[in-house]
Amino acid sequence: MFAEFGYGVLVVSFIVAIYSGVTAVYGAANKSPALVESARRAMLLTFPLISLSAAVLIYLLINNHFEVAFVYEVTSRSMPTYLKITAWWGGQAGSLVFWSWLLAVFTSAVTLRKWDRDIEFLPWVITVSAVTLIFFLGMSVFFENPFTRFWLVGGNVEPSMFAPANATVFTPQDGQGLNPLLRHPGMVIHPPLLYLGFVSFVIPYAFAMAALITGRTDDRWIRISRRWSLWAWLFLSFGLVLGGRWAYDVLGWGGYWGWDPVEIAAFMPWLTGTAFLHSVMIQEKRGLLKHWNMILVILTYALVIFGTFLTRSGVLSSVHAFANSPIGPFFMGYVTLTLVVSVALVIWRWPILRSETEMKSMLSREALFLLNNLLFMSILVVCFWGVIFPLISELFTGQKVTVGPPFYERATAPLFSALLFLMAIAPLSAWGHSTIQTLGRAIWKSAIAALVVTVTLFFTYTQIPGALIGFFLVALALFATLHEFWRGARARQKAQNENFFTAISRLMGRNRRRYGGYIIHISMALMAIGILGIEIFQKETQGTLSQGEQLNIAGYAIEYRELASWDSQGEGVNYTRAVLDVYENGIYLGQLNPRIDYYFDSQQNMTIPGLRSTLRDDLYVLLVDWQPVSNLGATFKVYVNPLVNWLWIGSLLFLFGIIFAAWPEPDEAEEPARVARSVSQTSAAD
Repeated sequence: MFAEFGYGVLVVSFIVAIYSGVTAVYGAANKSPALVESARRAMLLTFPLISLSAAVLIYLLINNHFEVAFVYEVTSRSMPTYLKITAWWGGQAGSLVFWSWLLAVFTSAVTLRKWDRDIEFLPWVITVSAVTLIFFLGMSVFFENPFTRFWLVGGNVEPSMFAPANATVFTPQDGQGLNPLLRHPGMVIHPPLLYLGFVSFVIPYAFAMAALITGRTDDRWIRISRRWSLWAWLFLSFGLVLGGRWAYDVLGWGGYWGWDPVEIAAFMPWLTGTAFLHSVMIQEKRGLLKHWNMILVILTYALVIFGTFLTRSGVLSSVHAFANSPIGPFFMGYVTLTLVVSVALVIWRWPILRSETEMKSMLSREALFLLNNLLFMSILVVCFWGVIFPLISELFTGQKVTVGPPFYERATAPLFSALLFLMAIAPLSAWGHSTIQTLGRAIWKSAIAALVVTVTLFFTYTQIPGALIGFFLVALALFATLHEFWRGARARQKAQNENFFTAISRLMGRNRRRYGGYIIHISMALMAIGILGIEIFQKETQGTLSQGEQLNIAGYAIEYRELASWDSQGEGVNYTRAVLDVYENGIYLGQLNPRIDYYFDSQQNMTIPGLRSTLRDDLYVLLVDWQPVSNLGATFKVYVNPLVNWLWIGSLLFLFGIIFAAWPEPDEAEEPARVARSVSQTSAAD
């Protein structure tokens, strides 16, 4: 009964979304405010409808309704309630409903804004959002139904939404349980944040398409959707960071990033989204790059859908991906269709998307921002090629040949280095025109400070050329950005007769976007320290130890003391934990307890490292294998990860910087000339 009701509400949501999209188009074509309003109300109705369907699914998950195939696949009796709820997005069918629910939340929120000044956008924003919602709801209704039940038919168990002839409901005694890797706290939060980032980017895309359809090619659509873009970028960034921490804690890679195809699938829209956030500033300030901004927002939307496809199609092997599914071709068809239609709209409006001014200096801020965009696009090309290469190789050779981390690292390292350099110099350049002399005068102090740091590191830490270049670029970006804070605060201090701390506080509060961006630059430089440390200086070893034996690495000695194994029947888990004493240069530091958790319901292991963290390095120990009797020996894999904690420190500052930049503030009144230009362009387009 509950399953049929949940599915029925999902079908009604699908029909209402279709009505909303069709009515919005018809209302816009016939200039009927009543029809557009009806479409808006229908879109608002999708949120409570999908919420009701989701509530039914959560009820089934919590109450162990194992006759429902999805509940059986992702839960078990031993799982705590909070994990049963998070299992909603832990499996394919539930995650698609979660995607649709988030989109209904966002589209409902955006349709509730005041539309007096931008009423011509409304029907088309509804239409684009509705089309996306229709697609995802359609996947749930027709292909990945989370309410499908098990039926006993002639001694065989078959999944079906509705009862076959002469069938009875079959209820297993217990479920398979959620994949142990998904029970880590990071994975409770990581997927929803990625989904939030993915879905949020639908809104800027919808406004961009509305601008193209209506012919309103000023920057109004950018201003309306700016907050959505920033928050989408925040959610996606936070999701990537948490995913990296999850990988570090449970996958046993000894690192945070393995260039896994699904990792890259989430990273690619982040690249285009980052480029878009930089590029729209040029359009707002100088009226340039209108074509480019449209292309970027279209690419971001397409990569969001493409990333969702890679996770759910089963075409690529990944620890992050769901099982094989028939929905892959439909995703690719949808990506192709939306990409073709979007590009066609850009081509149609190409003549009126002309720039308002010209780029006159190759060292101006807009030119350097454009170069920044091109570097992001170059990294995107590398990532995209690496992801699709296995598919291309299988198509032409019959063998799926994958590319590993060395390919990505060699190809992207110079590009990331160039981005660090641009982070230092781009904020120092002026809009419109800059010269080598003016940039030199602005950066020479920071360059000398960075050189001093690099020389110091040469004599005290490393003589590796690549590492020294990297540390120089990091120091340059840090000092240049900090100098901008100091310079702005000093100028305000003199002008307003304030103390330094009051001056910098008020300066940042009144220029949130600018100084939020500077905080993000500082955070990325700190993250780069951690990346350089683990990529260049990481050490590893592996060995089998008997009790009392030691394993030595990078000045550390790890002594194996004992191993214990026990069952926790209430949790349905077997814990196997080793006890290790850790010494550095003969000095006792404490104990580490690497372990392996075996989950009886899913019959899978989860590896938990023993970890000792300092700002200098992480000592990271994995229990690989052991003998049934502990004194016969256990095998350990040990990593020393220098400087890696600067990555997590930088990540926290990064998130603070985005929140600071995106925090709501009263909109500034627009310049009369800009409004007049907007009206004249709209009239010309009509």
